[in-house]
Amino acid sequence: MVLRILALAATTVVLLATALAVSRDTADAHGSTINPASRNYGCWKRWGNDFQNPAMATQDPMCWQAWQADPNAMWNWNGLYREGVNGNHQAAVPSGQLCSAGETGGVRYAALDNPGNWQAANVGTNFNVTVHDQALHGADYFLIYVTRQGFNPLTQRLGWNNLELVRETGRYAPGEGTRETGDPVLNGVSITIPVSAPGRSGRHIVYVIWKASHADQNYYWCSDVNFGGSGNPQPTATPTPTRTTPPPTSTPPAGGSGGCSAAYTVTGTWSGGFQADVRVTAGSAAISGWTVTWTFANGQQVDNSWGATITTSGSSVTARNTGYNGSLAAGASTTFGFLGSQTGSNAVPTLSCAAA
Repeated sequence: MVLRILALAATTVVLLATALAVSRDTADAHGSTINPASRNYGCWKRWGNDFQNPAMATQDPMCWQAWQADPNAMWNWNGLYREGVNGNHQAAVPSGQLCSAGETGGVRYAALDNPGNWQAANVGTNFNVTVHDQALHGADYFLIYVTRQGFNPLTQRLGWNNLELVRETGRYAPGEGTRETGDPVLNGVSITIPVSAPGRSGRHIVYVIWKASHADQNYYWCSDVNFGGSGNPQPTATPTPTRTTPPPTSTPPAGGSGGCSAAYTVTGTWSGGFQADVRVTAGSAAISGWTVTWTFANGQQVDNSWGATITTSGSSVTARNTGYNGSLAAGASTTFGFLGSQTGSNAVPTLSCAAA
């Protein structure tokens, strides 16, 4: 009996390992925009070898929330497609779900639709879009859109009315393009397409549709860009979103020793949901941990969080530091964030911060 149990346990381990390998290896069949990097390819490229590193929560928070929501969206960075579209992309992919291809594959890619501070590549108004065709499918066409001036990807979900078509290509034969040899993962061909988007400045989204030539298989990718930026072509941009209400700050405990304060900012809103960031700052003395509490007044709910352990009881919310961001020197800060849902107004709550 003992031997039989051990054999069954060993079989289970093998099956789990096989399932994980299949999950990660399915990302070797199709393609993606690699420059400027699509949201899920960029997250995989930056963090695929270190995706459990808690530093991602503060260094790359939009990737962090995407990894937490479904890591397979990144392992399968080149499988974001829909079939049977018959050329009617706007019918197949609803506004608000463009980056997830209409939540193709269920909710696997849904976190890619969330607005926020995705890392953005610096570009000029004349720039190149490079697509990697990993399986040598070829293309019936590529459609390349850029968001209109005035759209804010930090706070808005992408809709069709936010886009302007700036380039439509002709056909590419299977295997046409430049063979990639420097990266073993990019083992297909890359196609570079020049585009022009005059009149843009600041943060935007480049939206690419690839109609593969081998079947009615259509790929949809969001890439974040910063027109007029300089320096690192893939920076961690931190523009300040427009606020209508100043974020509240709690009062540190009397005397300031070991105290902390917390400031709450709504960084993005969309129909039925929002994103918020909270900055925790130590007082006049170092602290070894912190707890932030607040009460939602309008029925808001926390759905997904990063950088803190969040528990709720009705409308009351408690956020505690994680293992890596509890210790703060005097005057030092850390941040955490979350995605929430709302059905009505979204009043900014009053926060309290207690230090350990």
